[in-house]
Amino acid sequence: MSSRFHGLFGIRLKGLALFLLALTIWAAPALAADEPDLIFRRSTVFKWMSPNDKLATYGLDDPEVEGVACHFTVPEKGGFKGWLGLAEEVSDISLACRQVGPIKFKNKMEQGDDMFRQRRSLFFKKMQIVRGCDAKRNVLVYMVYSDKLIEGSPKNSTSTVPIMPWGPADASVQKCGEFFTH
Repeated sequence: MSSRFHGLFGIRLKGLALFLLALTIWAAPALAADEPDLIFRRSTVFKWMSPNDKLATYGLDDPEVEGVACHFTVPEKGGFKGWLGLAEEVSDISLACRQVGPIKFKNKMEQGDDMFRQRRSLFFKKMQIVRGCDAKRNVLVYMVYSDKLIEGSPKNSTSTVPIMPWGPADASVQKCGEFFTH
């Protein structure tokens, strides 16, 4: 009975290990696409035998609007679950977007289109940065939020980027209303 139990237990562990490996390989491309640049991390909660909880600040350029960069700060769970990528991250995310050069729109866009998306848990939660246009004020509007498959999340942050001339050579300012459909 004992050797039979250990044999079944060993087979189940090997099956679980293969499943986790396959899941990691499947999830890796989705996590690696369009990765933002890590600016810095700061520990917030000390963990004795495992990685600390941290706040991490990232930067990314808007792929459809040249001249706009966004920075966001997200909490990152430590502990063994965080280290293994199994912890569900909280939804507290801050966002700041700024004009960093002359603004040039690359394509037509829809209001509320995704600019960036990232998983915040293994299966159910993702963070999204979406963009829109306040045509009346000629201002780009960026919103970050996280959503959960089952209950969603009301936590969000908004940042705006007024479209302004960039230096004396940039006399013509594009109108975002010409590039967004409602």
